[in-house]
Amino acid sequence: MQTIISIKDLTKVYDSGFNALKSINLDINKGEILGLLGPNGAGKTTLISTICGIVSPTSGEVTVDGFDIVKDFRKTRSIIGLVPQELTLGSFDTVWGTVRFSRGLFGAKRDDAYLEELLKDLSLFDKKDSEIRMLSGGMKRRVLIAKALSHNPKILFLDEPTAGVDVELRKDLWKIVNVLKSKGVTIILTTHYIEEAEELADRIGVISNGELLLVEKKAHLMETLGKKQLIVELKESLSKVPSSLDKHNIEISEDGMHISYTYIVKDEETDMSEVLQEITNSGLHIKDLKVVQSSLEDIFVDLVKEK
Repeated sequence: MQTIISIKDLTKVYDSGFNALKSINLDINKGEILGLLGPNGAGKTTLISTICGIVSPTSGEVTVDGFDIVKDFRKTRSIIGLVPQELTLGSFDTVWGTVRFSRGLFGAKRDDAYLEELLKDLSLFDKKDSEIRMLSGGMKRRVLIAKALSHNPKILFLDEPTAGVDVELRKDLWKIVNVLKSKGVTIILTTHYIEEAEELADRIGVISNGELLLVEKKAHLMETLGKKQLIVELKESLSKVPSSLDKHNIEISEDGMHISYTYIVKDEETDMSEVLQEITNSGLHIKDLKVVQSSLEDIFVDLVKEK
């Protein structure tokens, strides 16, 4: 796939001595949605701000569509749209005026037809003459996205776009992101909502303490780092797991009616039929069983904990 953003050995150390980014290496593909996960203070916003030219890197190299973010600042900034965490809008400006002004800031030629289509896509067209102060929080979020897309950028950064919004609005914004992807926009999404990355992203990157721990396709991440749990419901209550099952580290529920066996998905040595046979041979009577797959959240928590 064609790389649209290339990051090599990117480091950011603030004057205070705080090392916010530690030798980040990352290639982002054209047209993909990359989800950047990490706890608060992990370095997600610093990474985005550096790529967008808001924060100066201490060392390393970043290119956007082949242009260097330092040497070709104006060119790279015109390729990028940024939706910040904060609602930074003029209260008495109209939606239309805000979006047109934002397009002008990037030196783009007037194109009212494009802006009208953009506002329609974001369900804002009927609000175009409304003042920002009259809009709901959800509509203000949409205006921020319209501002970021006003100059028709190839790349859109969404920094915690659904922080502090209700579930219904969050799902509305998810739909907008998918529409933008269908139009060829490359999207980088930072979030600490695991389900958001799980729903939207093609690839997942995990950042912790300024380090990029991994970047993987979502499906591959679930397959290689995911765990499964075999839960067996018993016909009779059990007070202790039979010693013949000790090698499998089987756990027992408080009521003694269930036992569970956890294993790594990628572990080819795990033979479930063998485990089930040993459970039966130990004298336990199985009533029912099910297998539960670990979530992306479980994987994320394990990764950050290990780090």
